[in-house]
Amino acid sequence: MLLQILFWLISIMVLSSAILVVTVRSMFHAALFLVATFFGVAALYILLEAEFLAVVQILIYVGAIATLIIFAIMLSRNVMRRDIRAANDQWFAGMIVAAMLFLSLVFILVRTGWRTVTTAVPPDAISRIGQALVGNYVLPFEVASVLLLVGMVGAIIIARERE
Repeated sequence: MLLQILFWLISIMVLSSAILVVTVRSMFHAALFLVATFFGVAALYILLEAEFLAVVQILIYVGAIATLIIFAIMLSRNVMRRDIRAANDQWFAGMIVAAMLFLSLVFILVRTGWRTVTTAVPPDAISRIGQALVGNYVLPFEVASVLLLVGMVGAIIIARERE
C-alpha cells in the first residue's frame, strides 16, 4: 500500500514537472523542471527495483545532459533577459501534432499484446551489462560518444560565428 501511494506521488510529480517544462515561459526554469522530471523518473526506476537504471538516469541525464543544457542557457546572451519574447506562434500546430502522437501511442499500447517473463533477474545482471558495453557493443558505444562530441563542437562553432 505504501509503495502504491509513493508511486502515485512520484508519478504526479513527474507529470506535473514535465508539463511545466513545456509551459513555463523562462527557458532556465524549464531546464530546472526538466531536472526534476529526470529525478522523478530515477525514483520510479528505484520503485521498480531497477537500481542500475536509476543510477544511470541520475549520472547521465541529471549529471551530464541537464547540466549541459543549463550551462548552455546561462551562456547564451539573449536567453536570460527578461524582455525577450518567449512565445511560439506555431503552438496550435504543435498541439495538433502532440495530440496525434499521443493518440497513436495510446493505440499502440492498447493493441499490442505485451508478453511478460516470470524468470528472476540473474544476480550478476549489472556485470553482464558492463561486460557487454566494453565487449560486444564497444564500437556502437564509442560511435555514439564521438557523434555527441562532434555535435557539441559544431554547436559551439555555430554559436561563435554570430559574434
